[in-house]
Formats: sequence, C-alpha cells, structure tokens
Amino acid sequence: MKLLIIEDEEDLLRALKAGFEKKGYAVDIAADGTEGCELAFINDYDLIILDLNLPGMDGLEILSHIRENDLRQKVLILSARSDYAQRIEGLDLGANDYLVKPFDFGELEARVRSLLRRSFTQNNVILKFSKFSLDTCAHLLYTDAGETIDLTPKEYAILEYLLLHRGKAISAEELIEHVWFSDSSLFSNAIKVHVSTLRKKLAAYTEEELVTNMRGAGYCILKPVQNIDKKLRRMNL
Repeated sequence: MKLLIIEDEEDLLRALKAGFEKKGYAVDIAADGTEGCELAFINDYDLIILDLNLPGMDGLEILSHIRENDLRQKVLILSARSDYAQRIEGLDLGANDYLVKPFDFGELEARVRSLLRRSFTQNNVILKFSKFSLDTCAHLLYTDAGETIDLTPKEYAILEYLLLHRGKAISAEELIEHVWFSDSSLFSNAIKVHVSTLRKKLAAYTEEELVTNMRGAGYCILKPVQNIDKKLRRMNL
C-alpha cells in the first residue's frame, strides 16, 4: 500500500515515514502544502495523511481540491486543531477520518488499516484463498490447520496487494508503486526474488500454483472458479 504524508513538522514527518515503512508501506512525504497537493495529483495513493497547518497551501484547501476531482481518495486528517467545529469542517469537506495531535502511532496505524480495508475489502479483515487465510489486521498468514507461515514485510505486502486485486494482473511497476519504496528501480529483480520466495513458502502447503505470472501483464492470484459442474450440466455439456 502506498501512502502520502503531508506534514510540516520535520521530526514528526520523518518519524511517520519510518514507522509506516517498517510496517511494510511505501511512503511519499511532503513538508509543504503546495508540494503535497502536486504529489496528490501526480501519483496514485491508497491513502493520504494530511496536516492542516501547512506552509504554501492550507490542508483544508488541499482537501477541497482533492474532492473536486476525486471522491474516492482516502484522506485522514492529522492536526493539532482540536476544536469540534474545525473537525466537523474537515469531515464535511470529505475527510474520511480525523485524528488530533498528540496521538499514539498505534492508533494512527489502526485507523489507516481500517480505511484501507474499507476501500478494498468492505471491512473483511480475513482474506481466504485456497488453503490459506490472510489476516490483514494482524499481518499474518495462516494455513487452514492454523499454522502460521512466516512472511517478510515485503512478501506480506505483495500477497495482500495481489489478494485485494484478485483476478487482475498486477505489473511489477504497480507493485513497486504500492508495496515498495518510491525510489526503487523498475529494473531491479527484487520483485522477482520476493515473489519466488513467496511461492516457495506457499508451495510447502499446497501443490496449486497460486501466484501466477501472466506473460507481458504481471502477477496474479486468480479468482476461484465455482459451480462449474452445475453450469455444465444445465447446458448438457
């Protein structure tokens, strides 16, 4: 998942970037409102964390510009403005959540997870596939027998992103954008290495080829085919 953090407190900005990267997110940052607004329109982000008191352009102005062009972009306001009227104004302008400073990073990260689940999985925190279950809240992969499979943060992020877009071929470029750091080289073989290792870990529990490589298109986890026999019988095939 790729985040944009727009925050003018440099120490806090660096701490948030480091904290979310440690959790496996790809993170872009901006310390100026104008720069942050430009990034929001140039790049594709899964969620934007937005301060309000910013140089160059106020956070509420940025939010207004975003909502004029994109009603689905997830935006979480992070601000020292604790007045209820200001919170209401931010939410009325289209923010998806509002967290007041000072705050606990654990709560912020939980709110980010919640908003991202709301975007892609309609609040389903368990993604089931084949003989496995991916807990998107705990960031853990289990077998049907309840055994935990040890994944690195990057392996987890790749698997989660593929499952959230199950049935769609995801290019290496898109994976780098959403689960890698923004300065990763598109020519790096890092994606291939991590996908290969992920496949080996899944193969220890199933003979199915779950993560497929669609030539010229990217990586994909196919949607399960259901009730094929019943349909064929109805068609007398």
